[in-house]
Amino acid sequence: MTDRQRVELYGHEIAFVSLPGEGVPLLLVHGVGSSIDTWGNIPQRLADAGRAVVALDLLGHGESGHGNGDYSLGANASAIRDLLDHLGIARVHLVGHSLGGGVSLQFSYQFPDRVESLALISSGGLGSDVGLPLRAASLPGSEIVLRAATRPGVIRAMARAGRALSRVGVEPAVLSDRALDKLAHMQDEQRLQAFVATVRSVVGPDGQRVSALKKMGKVDPSRVLIVWGDADPMLPMQHGLDAAELLPGCRVVVVPGAEHHPHTHAPELVTAELLAHVARPAPLAVLEPAG
Repeated sequence: MTDRQRVELYGHEIAFVSLPGEGVPLLLVHGVGSSIDTWGNIPQRLADAGRAVVALDLLGHGESGHGNGDYSLGANASAIRDLLDHLGIARVHLVGHSLGGGVSLQFSYQFPDRVESLALISSGGLGSDVGLPLRAASLPGSEIVLRAATRPGVIRAMARAGRALSRVGVEPAVLSDRALDKLAHMQDEQRLQAFVATVRSVVGPDGQRVSALKKMGKVDPSRVLIVWGDADPMLPMQHGLDAAELLPGCRVVVVPGAEHHPHTHAPELVTAELLAHVARPAPLAVLEPAG
């Protein structure tokens, strides 16, 4: 992928990737504890198909700065708005994964005139249930446990345990390469603090604390794509199905066998769905009669 660019915007350093192409750009928004890299080759696949693409590292994630320590949905939505203003981009096709889905929903609520369409991939903010690891990360004192878990020797031991379990057909998500890579990134204290603060802004011991279900009124269902893996251990697929009932006319794509990252489980399928989604013509505006 193209090397990240960086820009200082109102006290926040934002790292992003911009790939040239035609049409309204697709803006990719990753999940908690992740970064642009979580998208794998999806950005390049979209660009190779001729579409303009922007992907960013959320506040406190990846190579973006930590700013004033506000990692809420609203703060991230505002940072995205500032980045789009900097790039001279008026509207985008939003593509949000996990926390990034929640950020995208918040952005759609705050800045509806900037959104051409919305794609939610295993999105947060659509129900209360959430996987145990995120609930645990929201607990008081979780930083102490995470610091211990991010020690190189501990990560190596967890990797060995993961490989041993894999040989007998057991593959716990918490021991996956992706999960261990996230732990390795949190050896940086600022990243660890940003991860915990971000989790606590949306998750509590009882589950997700932030819901976008009552904010769906500003979303045009015909411009919404929902993608979910049917084996997601972090956010139940039922969340996406429930949201679809509130958005009659949206498109729902279930990725068989995929866990929480269907776009890396089936990149060709998800790329094709995204390209078809953004190619759908916008509905014609209905003008009210004068007088």
